[in-house]
Amino acid sequence: MRIIELKITLEYIEPAVTRSLQVPADIRLDRLHLTIQAAMGWQNAHLYQFCIGEPYQWGAERWVAPDFVDSPEDLPADKTTLDQAVAKAGEAGLTYLYDFGDDWEHRIELGQTREAEPGQLYPRLTEIAGSCPPEDIGGPPGYEMFVSAMADPKHPEHAELKDWYGGIFDPNTPAVDELHLGVLKLAKRWKQKKKSIN
Repeated sequence: MRIIELKITLEYIEPAVTRSLQVPADIRLDRLHLTIQAAMGWQNAHLYQFCIGEPYQWGAERWVAPDFVDSPEDLPADKTTLDQAVAKAGEAGLTYLYDFGDDWEHRIELGQTREAEPGQLYPRLTEIAGSCPPEDIGGPPGYEMFVSAMADPKHPEHAELKDWYGGIFDPNTPAVDELHLGVLKLAKRWKQKKKSIN
């Protein structure tokens, strides 16, 4: 099995939020979506798409959840692998867009391709930096305000946002163990399904 290293960067926010992953080259895009959700700390509560190049380019093909294919440009994410999408995207590269209201844009950078390590489960989360924004915070501008308010007890919205979030929020300290566990659970589940098919 060939493994591709990916670096996923959440665009337009500070401090930086990045994740490094090792995934099978033939992972379906719907499963890559679930992997990114687990690695980032999203809750899989909104629609998504993988785009060639920048999101919202007129006429550009994109891969979406199978139930939401509704235009000629939409391709079902469960029928395309990462390898196939990368080949189709070429130099333009791939972007992952999550939540079409908040528009969380994730840049996908390809790293090395290598053979899988014997006994290792994939996908695998290898590096984590930065805390993922909460769902429904209002995209990058809303997140900027949220971080500012949460860091300043005198901010007029501090108490309300702290209550809404359920406690303190540190943008620099992600829930490392929880994120690793989320990706590991996917790897174990998909390995079991593969075994039951064979």
